[in-house]
Amino acid sequence: MIGIINYRAGNLQNLQNSLSFIGEESRIINSPSEMDGNTKFILPGVGAFGHAVKNLHEYGFWEPLKEAVSANIPMLGICVGMQVLFSKSFEDGIHEGLNLIKGEVKKFETDLKVPQMGWNTVNFNNSKDPLLSGIDDQSWFYFVHSFACHPDDNNLMLGSTNYDYDFCSIVNQNNLWGVQFHPEKSQNPGLKLLKNFCEIC
Repeated sequence: MIGIINYRAGNLQNLQNSLSFIGEESRIINSPSEMDGNTKFILPGVGAFGHAVKNLHEYGFWEPLKEAVSANIPMLGICVGMQVLFSKSFEDGIHEGLNLIKGEVKKFETDLKVPQMGWNTVNFNNSKDPLLSGIDDQSWFYFVHSFACHPDDNNLMLGSTNYDYDFCSIVNQNNLWGVQFHPEKSQNPGLKLLKNFCEIC
């Protein structure tokens, strides 16, 4: 069973519909007490980093998510859900993240339009990772974001995307994955990525 964390900062229905479309059963997790019995977790996210962090604390998910990762339960962060896995963000001040992945989240420094909104390609740095199985390198995914993740260890950068310069669009550390794009809006490559995550372990 895939548990979708509902900390009131994510588009849950589109994600759940996508999982149902690929034949995967999921449930919306509204409180930490509902996390038991789930084999994997997805942490979606839209909006600002600070709001997401505030809600993770307010709804009691902060420590349980850390405990789940420590217990080697696979987890996938999507968009802001990826960003909050990092140490800190500089969006509207400095906000501390879950610190599950060492690194920072910084605003795009570019003359291009921000936020980046639309389709862009992802360059796979390790196509053998199970999350990317059966997906072509340089596949197109759908992005909506003004801030990008910068892991301290570039070896954790599973995929990168260029928007005036390269940034981390897929990250992996052990049982923890994050994608900056929205797989549920990314047609066949996004659905395949979600299917791969559901079949991990």
